[in-house]
Amino acid sequence: MDGTVMSEDVILVDVADRVAVVTLNRPESRNALDPALTAALPETIAACDARDDVDAIVLTGADPAFCAGVDLKALTTDSEVRHIVRSENELIRPFPETTKPVIGAVNGAAVTGGFEVALTCDFLVASERARFADTHARVGIMPGWGLTVLLAEAIGHRRAREMSVTGNFIDAPTALAWGLVNHVVPHDELLPFCRRLGTDIVSNDQPGVRNVLATYREQERATDHDTRHIELRRSQEWLETSSGVADEVARRREAIMARGREQQG
Repeated sequence: MDGTVMSEDVILVDVADRVAVVTLNRPESRNALDPALTAALPETIAACDARDDVDAIVLTGADPAFCAGVDLKALTTDSEVRHIVRSENELIRPFPETTKPVIGAVNGAAVTGGFEVALTCDFLVASERARFADTHARVGIMPGWGLTVLLAEAIGHRRAREMSVTGNFIDAPTALAWGLVNHVVPHDELLPFCRRLGTDIVSNDQPGVRNVLATYREQERATDHDTRHIELRRSQEWLETSSGVADEVARRREAIMARGREQQG
């Protein structure tokens, strides 16, 4: 064990054998993105990427969820919604581009903004308890972190459109069949499995790993730049023509959570 570092309690970092496990740590709120966690996530990922003793990063959530999206309880004004959703450049991604691979270990629900966090990882491993949903349209907000680009790339445009316009949840086996995740494993084996994948990455020539990853990154920038800015522009236009956003999304919260529980059953 190389060491454990805490980042303001809302995120935990555990480094062992050159693999950093980053854990979103607001379990009482299903790891929802309040302003503190939204700010800490990019800082923590960037810090891990810069560490000389880290070659791979695993991103997960404290049980029972991966990330439930924006914490609507923490929003009191429209301006706070706009701060999280629409900043010009820094929030095109929920965390910065890395030189080292980021494995998403999805241990539970990944919803809306939390789904975007998962999609930003290089690839995903799901616990049998994982569930995914894009509920932006159901809440009444727009994606701003690249969901409409990344989801379509992962599962195809038709399935992505279905998820986005219905707001329906899909379970881990469906996510595997659709190509959203690479593996589905028993819940208790999720982190050990991801650590083993991290160890496989560590065992390779690291300049080679980073050059291959940089090649993927460059290709993504070439193909995604315009489409991501279309999403951001439309997100901004939506917010500029909306009023009472925070009150309205808060009103819809319980209905969405109840619907998710119903679909799980």
